[in-house]
Amino acid sequence: METLDYLLPQIWFGILALFLFLYVMLDGFDLGVGILSLTSSSEERRGILMTSLSNIWDANETWLVLMGGSLFGAFPLAYATILSALYIPIFIMIFGFIFRGVAFEFREQSTRKFFWNLSFATGSFMAAVGQGFALGAVLAGIKVDDKGHFIGTTWDWFNIPSVLVTLTLIQGYVLIGSTYLVWKTDGELQETHRKTAKLAAFTTLIGAILITGVTPFIYETARIRLFSKPLVYIFALIPLLGIFLIWQLLQSLNKKADRQPFIWTILLFLLSFIGLGLVVFPYIIPTKITIYQAAADPTSLVIMIIFIGALIPVMLFYNLYSYIVFRGKVTGESYHG
Repeated sequence: METLDYLLPQIWFGILALFLFLYVMLDGFDLGVGILSLTSSSEERRGILMTSLSNIWDANETWLVLMGGSLFGAFPLAYATILSALYIPIFIMIFGFIFRGVAFEFREQSTRKFFWNLSFATGSFMAAVGQGFALGAVLAGIKVDDKGHFIGTTWDWFNIPSVLVTLTLIQGYVLIGSTYLVWKTDGELQETHRKTAKLAAFTTLIGAILITGVTPFIYETARIRLFSKPLVYIFALIPLLGIFLIWQLLQSLNKKADRQPFIWTILLFLLSFIGLGLVVFPYIIPTKITIYQAAADPTSLVIMIIFIGALIPVMLFYNLYSYIVFRGKVTGESYHG
């Protein structure tokens, strides 16, 4: 039983990390495309951007729902505490999703699309902002008592490091959205988003460097972890790999490749998640409550693994099937708005 008490929380930490990564990767380019729609110079271009998402974007968001439900079941204490601390960022994100979802559906039926275009872009931006502040606040640490209950204030999530994380996350979404559009479009529109991808790659890199440089000086626990052996060697390798991936991304954009920029961006996101996971683990509420303290009863965790284990392959198959069926490029002829 002691082995299960130790192993099961680790398994669920990995499952939640997988759900979060799949959500950020898949819905991230949705949000990036939505933000980029603000820069479209014509209604036809904006319509192509929307059409590129029309058959896949609903499935992408299911990973966030699954992650929220899994967090509630596997780590109920963390679920209650995090939601108590992050009411405002979460509401910003939810309102963004509402704006985005309603605008996407109503835009197709509207003859005057300006309001719905603006709503979709604004909703995408709001969702990204809410997620950025939530991530920044969790990484900074949530104020809790000895039992793990939230004791901070309503605005603890709003601070300079969280602003930096938010801006970097938005740039990351613009980057993955741009590389997705490089893959899905052609002609002048594709060239435009090659340029936005290059710009977003540089701004994302700058944000990542600032976060990496600031974190050890602001957060003592992160500093201790970052400079402890053998993790110090891994953390030294991650920035070098990040620069390598950025270089490969820029090279693929210069070579006019279609799919490779998107693949390099996914690998860049994966590397970032590995780094964040190593910094946070074993805390589920940094830096006070560990996954072992917040975990549900072992019986509940085992039952959830059985059901979630059966659901994950189905969802992965559905996502993969959608991308295979709608794998072609979206052109002006594909848009009938």
